[in-house]
Amino acid sequence: MRKIAVVTGTRAEYGLLYWVIKKIHKAPELELQLIVTGMHLSPEFGLTVRKIEKDEFPITERVEMLLSSDTESAISTSMGLGMIGFAKAYERLRPDILLVLGDRFEILSTVAAAIPFRIPIAHIHGGESTTGSMDEQFRHAITKMSHIHFASTEKYKNRIAQMGELPERIFCFGSPGLDNIYKLELKKKRELFEEIGIPCNKKIGIVTYHPVTLDKNSAKEQIKELLNSLDRFKDIFWVFTMPNADTEGRSIISAIEAFTRKRLANGKAFTSLGSLNYLSLLKYSSIMVGNSSSGLLESPSFKLPVVNIGDRQDGRTRSINIIDIKECRKDNIEAAIEKALGEEFEIGLKGMENIYGAGNASEKIVEKLKTMSLDSNLIKKRFYDISNISVA
Repeated sequence: MRKIAVVTGTRAEYGLLYWVIKKIHKAPELELQLIVTGMHLSPEFGLTVRKIEKDEFPITERVEMLLSSDTESAISTSMGLGMIGFAKAYERLRPDILLVLGDRFEILSTVAAAIPFRIPIAHIHGGESTTGSMDEQFRHAITKMSHIHFASTEKYKNRIAQMGELPERIFCFGSPGLDNIYKLELKKKRELFEEIGIPCNKKIGIVTYHPVTLDKNSAKEQIKELLNSLDRFKDIFWVFTMPNADTEGRSIISAIEAFTRKRLANGKAFTSLGSLNYLSLLKYSSIMVGNSSSGLLESPSFKLPVVNIGDRQDGRTRSINIIDIKECRKDNIEAAIEKALGEEFEIGLKGMENIYGAGNASEKIVEKLKTMSLDSNLIKKRFYDISNISVA
């Protein structure tokens, strides 16, 4: 039986991986080794490991690595603790393939620790770009340490090849996170709104704003500008989802908590909504504001207007529902929100399709994990020269 170790460290990442994990767990020829780490194990970030337990997936290993601080030193130290913890896990589990997703520092520790164990690494969502975040460097480093690549678009597939990865090991199956939209039965509006405690008689706006980690000491001023702009739109109830455990993230959390305490009739913050509630909320919302990757990946499936702020998501392929504003300034944000809520913009989104796939990526990824040859050639990395690539 082929052992597949899957690592998850955040609520968002787990949501993207859910159907992949489920299909691995149900496949008779595969053994799921689920490793939980990072924010999942932190009470400060909602202790979302409970959601995994509720889904009845067996957790094989828990790797504690996250310090209760968001300084540069704390993030680097957490990465070191992660490598120690994953080394111990791999010594015991000896997986045949390690499957990871994305670009966070937890995943960099995950794959770096696997190299000495000669574990083949499969990476989902490589080749993408987020130039305003240190995740940019993490993602490409993870790609170069990986042996099997699952890209979400043809453009990203070509980028991975440009990095010298062998074309026969790069597969374009779309984003597995979209599978949730097509496979889950989304909640009815009244049921959802009553459960999470938001009003049914107002327009809903979703706000997720992460630190732009390459802009030092910028988070406090940026979140101030964002919140001041939202305050103008009294007819919208703002639902905030809290940022990840990144440098300067706590200043954003504090500002959001203060904002919602003073405006109980106009906003509410959640540490974690869970995938089902979050996707259901996207269906019934009028707008999304912030700099989350969800605005680019999942929102197009709902034809939801998105105001994307700053350069955190620069380099990612966009659908026509995205309105980009470069500077996080009150007047820029207000103008973009007005445009996004306008009738002309709404009409322009009719008939749009999500460029990140049609909700069948998980089946294709798991089938490839079943059939991929694990001979000695897989673990030996070779550089594929760019001159041999025909770029689309």
